[in-house]
Amino acid sequence: MTASSSVLFIDDEKHIRQANRQTLELAGFDVQCFSSAEQALPLVAMDWPGVVVCDIRMPGMDGLEFLRRTLEIDRELPVILVTGHGDISMAVNAIRDGAYDFIEKPFSAEALVRTVHQALDKRALTLENRQLRQELQTQSAPGPRIIGRTAPMQRLRATIAQIADTDADVLLVGETGTGKELVARSLHENSGRAGANFVAVNCGAVPENLIESELFGHEAGAFTGARERRIGKFEHADGGTLFLDEIESMPSHLQVRLLRVLQERAVERLGSNRLIPLDVRVIAASKGDLRAAAEQGSFREDLYYRLNVVRIEIPPLRERREDIPLLFHHFLLVAAARYQREAPPPEPELIRALLAHDWPGNVRELRNMAERHVLLGAACGYDLDQLMRGDGTEAPILLPEQVACFEKSVIEQALASHKGNIKQTMAVLGVPRKTLYDKMRKYGLDKRNYK
Repeated sequence: MTASSSVLFIDDEKHIRQANRQTLELAGFDVQCFSSAEQALPLVAMDWPGVVVCDIRMPGMDGLEFLRRTLEIDRELPVILVTGHGDISMAVNAIRDGAYDFIEKPFSAEALVRTVHQALDKRALTLENRQLRQELQTQSAPGPRIIGRTAPMQRLRATIAQIADTDADVLLVGETGTGKELVARSLHENSGRAGANFVAVNCGAVPENLIESELFGHEAGAFTGARERRIGKFEHADGGTLFLDEIESMPSHLQVRLLRVLQERAVERLGSNRLIPLDVRVIAASKGDLRAAAEQGSFREDLYYRLNVVRIEIPPLRERREDIPLLFHHFLLVAAARYQREAPPPEPELIRALLAHDWPGNVRELRNMAERHVLLGAACGYDLDQLMRGDGTEAPILLPEQVACFEKSVIEQALASHKGNIKQTMAVLGVPRKTLYDKMRKYGLDKRNYK
């Protein structure tokens, strides 16, 4: 039995079981048939990776009782009910109570195969999301979280654990958006310096005429406009950690001063002759090859070797694609909390697109993608290509899609206002129960999410 094709088919009529077993097996499913619900029920378990097709009218335990018992085990297990024409209203009520779908006798082989395919896709997505949530919970310790279960990320966490509680300076190397500051913060938070300041400076973002004062501080009158003493970032980080991002952007004349500070562990403010002792750990980060820059003369070779006490290379996202669903799910939850919106579960098509993308912006780009998905993706059927590009100007949303977006939003607001109470939601919207359930099913809304 495989995780992507397991089907339990339950019907008390032998010829129906035989015919549909053949149909499902020809479609590539792994099928087990049962003449009674009592026989199949012991095989249903939490996180069982399959779906059930069950007739409603059977001797002993009927399909509705089987559905109730199954959903007590796993509320999200897809159960497809098989019904006669006279049982349609019963089946509609069963969907309200948690059934995945129903098919009416006589049904075509194509209809059965299509419904089972859809149910298995939903089951796979449900189980994947559960696994991702469990993985996130295991990595929910206080402090910065470095999320990922691939071998490169396991090695990264092991390296951090090994060197965090030391005073060794560290050089982080990684492309833009890989999470260099996150690693630096993790080193700080897991060290004995965690109670002191973590000070981050982007060397490429501070104007060249200000960076010297920014790093080393100055005395009053040290230069025009210096009206009072300023404590620099090195002093502010005393006892803690100083993170120098984009170190390759530091002007060459400041590289000399930085080397001296690293060697002497003391800083001299501009306009002063007094050395101030420092107890600081320095973590530098570069998005380029500092060794090559040193060989080319654009970065001091002696400073490179002084910084390169411990070198940590952070892998780009394209080299750890298996982490993409986990990271995306995490960023969805963060974005949903930030914008106070529901985190829409990603469809299989979106996951496939995420896995196929090259991610030149790495984890930062993926985080932005998750925010767009929360803000635009699920609510209005936002185009997948637009989500991947971050471009909202092309392929405008047509009138029917805008109407559907508005209708979904109104239903969501009513459900939220009445905490998922269907009767009150029907009353405030002025629609019959069946209409409301049909629309909730159309938009993928579940009353349990609003309680």
